Amino acid sequence: MSEKYLHLIDTNTKGNRYDITPLFADYDAFSALVDDIVFAFDFDEIDFVAGIDALGFILGAAVAICAKKGFVPIRKGGKLPVETRSVEFVDYSGVQKSLEIRVGAIPLGAKMLIVDEWIETGTQVHAAIELVKSQQGKIAGIATISMDNNESTEILKEKYKIFQAR
Repeated sequence: MSEKYLHLIDTNTKGNRYDITPLFADYDAFSALVDDIVFAFDFDEIDFVAGIDALGFILGAAVAICAKKGFVPIRKGGKLPVETRSVEFVDYSGVQKSLEIRVGAIPLGAKMLIVDEWIETGTQVHAAIELVKSQQGKIAGIATISMDNNESTEILKEKYKIFQAR
């Protein structure tokens, strides 16, 4: 039912990114997006939702609440004040960055749905997957509003169940 919410994404922006915050601000549209994600997966087969910093937190937390699952934040590097695992990657802008997760955040064998609002190059999601696997977690799927087409995202599409609204 993406026609209920995709029109709210502001495509008249600077650079190569769109602004999805108007979609989040509209209760009915945001609820429809979350419902679409929840209905796309069998949450009997998912233990936790992991959201990628920062807009993936908003979407992922809403999905977790709707699905009655716990939420695990995957943070930007250097943000957590505890022992972490960290993975570096180069993002869509060509800048080297890192993601981190709290050691022990994922129980052994937990099945995770990874959520990010927009997947451009796929490198950030690959880093998140590496973090989940470093804690013996399993990937049950990936949910996003949009995923660009490139070699890295094609690998994700071949390996995992994907929900994308557009």
